[in-house]
Amino acid sequence: MENFSAKRSYTKGITAIVISALGFAGMAFFVKLSGDVPTMQKAVFRNLVTALFAFFMLIKAKEKFYIEPRNRWPMVGRCVCGTIGFVSNFIAIEKLPLGDANILQKLSPFFAIIMSIFILREKPNRLAVGSVILALIGAVFVVKPTSGLVSLPALIGVLGGLGAGSAYTFVRRLGLGGVKGPLIIFSFSASSVIAILPVAIWQYRPMTPRQIGFLFLAGLCSVVGQVFVTKAYTFAPAKAISVFDYTQVLFAALLGFTFLGEIPDRYSIIGYVIIIATAVGKWLLERRRDRELVMPQK
Repeated sequence: MENFSAKRSYTKGITAIVISALGFAGMAFFVKLSGDVPTMQKAVFRNLVTALFAFFMLIKAKEKFYIEPRNRWPMVGRCVCGTIGFVSNFIAIEKLPLGDANILQKLSPFFAIIMSIFILREKPNRLAVGSVILALIGAVFVVKPTSGLVSLPALIGVLGGLGAGSAYTFVRRLGLGGVKGPLIIFSFSASSVIAILPVAIWQYRPMTPRQIGFLFLAGLCSVVGQVFVTKAYTFAPAKAISVFDYTQVLFAALLGFTFLGEIPDRYSIIGYVIIIATAVGKWLLERRRDRELVMPQK
């Protein structure tokens, strides 16, 4: 009975994280469809919706708007790195095919391994180091440096992955410090809106009803992603289901191909395969190692 319950939770976790991946892919898709709206204006619109949602979550849960002194600098780190990450990701979404922008953002788990050395004082094992090296090789194929030139939007996409990976590491530290998820989401969303609002006002461009609709849908998709990724990790541990988050790349590439006529070139496809295969391989090896650790000794 206990084994059946564990399998059921595992299945729920996979389902939730796939829905989350679809939500975030939809967010990128609608951001792209919104057209020539300035990047900061798009970013404010998206995070304002998320901040309002997180605010209502805090009210519903009757959580205090208070961060203990020991958690304040990690929260600042989460907000700064998260803002850099998501603004960079928005720029990449505008300038690159959806699949390319999403795969570069999905470098974040590998950057999190690197940043955990400095933020959490964790020492990565050989498997983690090897996976980072392979993922960066895959990124080179997507970035495609040729004749000494590198695509600036692709490099910004890599910066987005670095920012997100650093932010996730700070989130983990905050979680270890007892800070609840809704407070982390609200603090990041609200602070990022405040940080980029002056630029958004300076660059402001009137939007058509169609553009407003697309950005509202982007905000809703982001909320779906946030809600279901939180649910996923309550059903099952991250190491068991995180690999399924890479379905976001497939959803984004499919949306880009079907509705925008985007076809990844062969180098990007090679990069996708290397990065996703590295994530899957790391996941399989870690699961096998965990099973070996719990097997009864004869």
